[in-house]
Amino acid sequence: MNEVTPAQLPQHDDTLELINTEVTASLTRLSDAGSSIDTKATILVGYAAVAASFLATRHAEPVLAALAYAAYGLAAGFGIWAYAVRLYQDVPDPRQLFNGYYAQPKTRVLAVLAATRVEAFESNARKHASKARRWWLCVLSLAVGVTLMLIALTSA
Repeated sequence: MNEVTPAQLPQHDDTLELINTEVTASLTRLSDAGSSIDTKATILVGYAAVAASFLATRHAEPVLAALAYAAYGLAAGFGIWAYAVRLYQDVPDPRQLFNGYYAQPKTRVLAVLAATRVEAFESNARKHASKARRWWLCVLSLAVGVTLMLIALTSA
C-alpha cells in the first residue's frame, strides 16, 4: 500500500471517510460473527452434557461408553475454549484519540482511525479464526461422542 503524505491528505478526504466506514462495518460484522459462534458453542456444550448424562443412565458397552465420555469431554472443552473470554482489540482508545488528535485536521484523524481499525481487524480476525476452529473441533468431538454412544448402547 502506498503511504500518503500529510500534504496529500486533504485530497483524499472522501476516500478516507469511505475506508473508515467500511472498516468499521467489517469490525462490526466480525464481532457479530463471534457472538454467533459463542451462542452455538454454548448450545453444543449443553448438548454434550445432556448426552453424557443420558449415557450414564443406560447400560452400555463399557469401553465404547468410556470413549464416548472422552469425546463429550473434548467437545465440552473445545466449546468452552471457543466461547472463553478473549481480549479483542477495540479502536480507537478514546483517551488516546482525544489527547492526540483533537487539534488535528479531520483528514489526519480519519487516516489514523482507518489505519488503526485495519490493524484491529487483522488482529481480531486471527482470534476469530481460532474461535471458529475450536467450534468445529467441538462439533466433531460431539459427533464422535454421539456415534460412540449409539454403538455402545446397541452393543450392550
